[in-house]
Amino acid sequence: MAAVTSGLEAVRTRVGETARLVMLQHTVFALPFAVISMITATPGGWPAARVWWWVAVAMVGARTAAMAFNRLVDERIDAVNPRTAGRPLPAGTLSRSWAWGVVVTSTALFVLAAGMLNRTCLLLAGPTLAVLLGYSYAKRFTSLAHLWLGSALGLAPVGAWLAVTGSLSWAPVVLAAAVTCWVAGFDVIYSLQDEAFDRAHGLRSIPSRVGTRAALTIARVLHIAAVVGFFVFAVVAGGGPIRLGAVAASALLLAWQHRLVREGRLDRIDAAFFTANGTLSLLMGIAFLFAKMRGIG
Repeated sequence: MAAVTSGLEAVRTRVGETARLVMLQHTVFALPFAVISMITATPGGWPAARVWWWVAVAMVGARTAAMAFNRLVDERIDAVNPRTAGRPLPAGTLSRSWAWGVVVTSTALFVLAAGMLNRTCLLLAGPTLAVLLGYSYAKRFTSLAHLWLGSALGLAPVGAWLAVTGSLSWAPVVLAAAVTCWVAGFDVIYSLQDEAFDRAHGLRSIPSRVGTRAALTIARVLHIAAVVGFFVFAVVAGGGPIRLGAVAASALLLAWQHRLVREGRLDRIDAAFFTANGTLSLLMGIAFLFAKMRGIG
């Protein structure tokens, strides 16, 4: 009995550390925008159940592969950064072979899901993975790595639209651009924590290149562009008080985020990063779903 209990505890620990490795809770950033894109792509009804399922599998698979690969690539950097030294790989709570297993399994799930959706999604699975996995090397050679990360998450609404229709339209591209600016903006804010570390270790980021004050200004510009993009997409999706109200709420959340971190208040970054941005994405997703159910627009 003791052996069984010990085995279950070991499994529970391994699962928990794997979730921590890939920051499972951050799935909340991209998934609602994939949902928004899916339901907007089907104006006369709802996406088929199989589309919902395989889009969810694709999203989880792609994101998990990208995060696990990022942790593998950054292990040595994470080990010497006090902020990240406690992550599973540098702390030794998970092995590199386990992390590689997560990458391979998640990649296979993503490709399978793409193939089950349609031929277009399958053909674009490779280029999509190149963008997602390539981000892990971006800070080695460009300060615009924040935009690369934003583009990686911005692929979610484009992929979801293709999953439903099999063809591209300008509407999901607008939403993708808005998501790209939104994510890049909050990643600039998040990277303020590593400004000195990045500069000392030759890593590229906007804060390490231009300093805190200018970086915050750039983040504000990106977030203004994101709100404009959300507004344009909301109008295309049918407008109405619920969708436009969600866009207004997103603007307020972004303004609150910048108020929290004004003058480089690094102690407030966690609240600005997860609370404000997680709330924004969930609020947008719920609002667009409710508008769809009400038949608004």
